[in-house]
Formats: sequence, C-alpha cells, structure tokens
Amino acid sequence: MPASADFVRSRSLWLDELSDLAERPALPGDATADVVVVGAGLTGLWAAYHLAVARPHARITVLEREVVGYGASGRNGGWAGSGIAGNPRVYAKAAGWDRTLAAARLTEAAIDEIGQVVRDEKVECDFVKGGTLVVAANAPQWRRLAQGFESATRLGTVEPGSSLLAPEEVRSMVDVPRVAGGLYTPHCARIQPARLVRGLAEACERRGVVIHEHTSALSVERGIVVTDRGRVRAPQVLRATEAWSGQVAGARASYLPLTSMMIATEPLPPEVWDDLGWPDGLTVRDRRHLFFYAQRTPDGRIAMGGRGAPYRLRAPLAEFGQRDQGVWDRLEHTLREYFPQVGDARITHRWGGVLAVPRDWSMSVHYDPRTGLGAAGGYSGHGVVAAYLAGRGLADLAADRRSDFTEAPWVGHRSRRWEPEPLRYLAANAIVRVLNGADAYEDSTNRRARRTRILAPVLPPG
Repeated sequence: MPASADFVRSRSLWLDELSDLAERPALPGDATADVVVVGAGLTGLWAAYHLAVARPHARITVLEREVVGYGASGRNGGWAGSGIAGNPRVYAKAAGWDRTLAAARLTEAAIDEIGQVVRDEKVECDFVKGGTLVVAANAPQWRRLAQGFESATRLGTVEPGSSLLAPEEVRSMVDVPRVAGGLYTPHCARIQPARLVRGLAEACERRGVVIHEHTSALSVERGIVVTDRGRVRAPQVLRATEAWSGQVAGARASYLPLTSMMIATEPLPPEVWDDLGWPDGLTVRDRRHLFFYAQRTPDGRIAMGGRGAPYRLRAPLAEFGQRDQGVWDRLEHTLREYFPQVGDARITHRWGGVLAVPRDWSMSVHYDPRTGLGAAGGYSGHGVVAAYLAGRGLADLAADRRSDFTEAPWVGHRSRRWEPEPLRYLAANAIVRVLNGADAYEDSTNRRARRTRILAPVLPPG
C-alpha cells in the first residue's frame, strides 16, 4: 500500500517543507531499458544524472519503492561535508596512500561539484557553503579532537584550511557555555536534503530519465530487475538501495542498519540568533562518542540529529515511533545544554532515518562489466557527499569512462560481513550502551572513559 502524502511529510522536517509531493506513476508492466537503476535516493539519481549527461540517448529507468526522497536522502542532517566515508588506513592497505590521499581531496571537491549542479539545474535547496565547527566540551573530547587533527596532519588527510581553535575562538563563532576547544573546516555546505533529491530527480527527467515510484524491486539479476509491477530488462543494472539492500534478493551487501534521530525547533526570533552568534550556513557538531550534528535552517530553526536509537532484531528497518522517545529526549537535553539561548522554544518535528554501516565502516562501489551489474553503499552517515561520489563512480564505470571517481579506493573495496543475528543485534546495542555510558562518565568526571576500548574492533574510525 503506497504511503500517503501526509505520511511522507511526517517522515522529516525537510519533507514537511515541500510544497509539491506530486507522485510519479508506478511501472505499468514489463519494460526494457539500456540502464535500470534501483533506488531513487541520492546515489541512484546521481548515477542516472551523470549517465544521462555522458550518454544522452540512453534509455535510463529508475525504480523506487516509495517516493523520491522518502528514505535517508530526505531525512538526513542536511550536511554536504567532506571526509572519507571509512577508515583511510583500510583503503590504503589495498589501494595505497596516493590513491587514498587523492580520495580525501575528491570528497572536498565533491561539495563544490554538488553546488555547481545545484546552480546549473536551478535546484532550490538552500545550498550555503559555510563550513563546520566541531565543539569539544570537556578535556577528553578536546584530546580526541586534537589527536585526530594531528594524526590527519601526519597522514596528509587533514582538510586544507581547517584549524584547531581555542575556547574563545569557538565562542566567537557560536556562543556555547562549555568549551575546551574546537576545530573549524570550511569544507561543508548546509542544504535542504529533500529539496536537493527531488530537484535532482526533476533534472534527471529533463534529460530523459524515466522514474517509476511505488515499484518494489524484488530481485536484481544479470540483465533483469523483477518488481511487484513487472520485469525490467536492461544490459546494465545499478543497485542503489543502501540500508535496504537486505530486502532485495540478489543483493550481496551486508550492512548493519543503524537509525539516526533528529529534532527541529520552531523558528527562533532574531535576538536568539544574535545571542548565539551562529552565522547562516555554518554547521555545528560536538566530539562526544554519540555526537550531535546541527544546522541553522533558512527559516531560523535549529535542526539537530544524533545516534543512539535502539536496534530492533525483528524489524531493523521499522519506522521510528514512541520507542525512540528516549533518543529524542536526549537530543532535546543536548540542544538546551549546548544552546541555552533557545530557552523554552518548542520542538516541532521529530524523525529518524536508517543508515547503512559496513563491518569496517568503509563504503564501497562495485561494477562488473561482464555482467553489467553495479552497486554502491555503506556510507556510515556520510551520505550526501558519499552518495555523490558513489553515484558518479557508478555512472563513469557503466559508461566505461576512467576518472578520479573510478580510481577512488572504495571502488572494488569489500568489507567482511557482519556476524549473523543475534550477534549483530547484541553488538549494535552494546555499542550504544557503552558509548552513552562513556559520554556520561566524561561529562561528569572530565576524564577519559577507557571502556570504549572493548568495542574498538567494531567502532567507527576516528
């Protein structure tokens, strides 16, 4: 049963802000194409867009189970930020440091490339490149931040123009009550993600791409996608299903689906923003283990997200609900702790979205020219820029074009599979419990929590 427009709007602030949620027709029956893309999120649409640019006469069909932007592409934090989606050392072990360092620069350039397409295609998605401020609220957070910066400097992966900040420099950007230091990088843009993905869909359609919504892919095989509406045959099949890959027969990826939760305040009056000193376009996050990430929206809200939602053994992709109230409460507490200037401003939106985490937290892109099958995913929360890099890489591989995107170290990378259930379930919830406890310990003692060492093999890099 297709989701109603009201239900889709309730999935995030970003979707609720859309004035037009006109639906596209489902697949009418069996069809043929030159390329079929499964998934109309950012990865699939970037792949379709760049393929349409490279091969303007190709018949490209995109299949989407719900509507464009329904999944993570319409629910994320609204950051187009740099940084490799994975562990640089993991990539370098197989691809070498030269390719890994080039990939770090590629993530930075991708932000400007997204911005250029936004301008060229006149996508109104509030794209403002204002950078990111990382706030360390206590001594352990500051040590992690400084050590991470120093390590990246040694490896050569540090982002050009980024710098460590003294407490007074942090407060000159955003006036937070507790700060031991910070870091600023210019390589991040604030966006309205639902407008980006839906504007990208329209740009694809102007180039001849056909998008079918409310069409569930049941299996992906060489030369054919079987759906609940019919079969689509094509010599090239690109799967961009990320966290939902496990629901498609023939999808080999094994991801841990984790949920990131978000809240948004009502629009705040100008005097609150004057007190905060928070400039338009600047994104802000902290250095806790279960960190928050936040943006200032064009209409004056704070939209804040964070990890920590419970993993559900029987339904890991189930929609958010009252069971997630504890995470929303923690986010609201964090909001008022870090930004007390908001006072008793109402929380008007609460939502969540699923992200795909590989066993080594490192993304991958695959394409086999013999079979015409391609796939990408495993962004571990770096979705907006990682989806651009992956979609562009899939397009270039399918078009048989060698580029920086096809030479990136995540092309051909394979992560080992997660442990079977219920071990995966136990690991996911153990991660949340230990990290939450570590943050509470560090907040109360100002000393480093060493308990995270026991989870080192399954924790994200950095």
